[in-house]
Amino acid sequence: VQLQASGGGLVQAGGSLRLSCAASGRTFSDYAMGWFRQAPGKEREFVAAINRSGRSTRYADSVKGRFTISRDHAKNTVSLQMNSLKPDDTAVYYCAQYPSVTYYYTKDQIHYWGQGTLVTVSS
Repeated sequence: VQLQASGGGLVQAGGSLRLSCAASGRTFSDYAMGWFRQAPGKEREFVAAINRSGRSTRYADSVKGRFTISRDHAKNTVSLQMNSLKPDDTAVYYCAQYPSVTYYYTKDQIHYWGQGTLVTVSS
């Protein structure tokens, strides 16, 4: 399985970015997908997840109402639209493929990760 994340960059507070992750290696539509992030000196934390069908999503409280996760089965991609960005959103963002159709797993149970893309939000 390969997960290739892109879309990170430098943005001012209040701005927007869209991250994308291209998946290959096994049937994309069979697995839930998610985004995690890791800020300097902190543990990797959950950001958002979407189930196999795309009809169910879950968000960390810190990003609810600002971030939107979506998936495109035709392109085998999962995206994270990030609006109203804050300096606290600065981190390396990782896409992940869950072990099954659902996202009810901890990060320690996830085997497949993208390489990470850096998001920097300036104040």
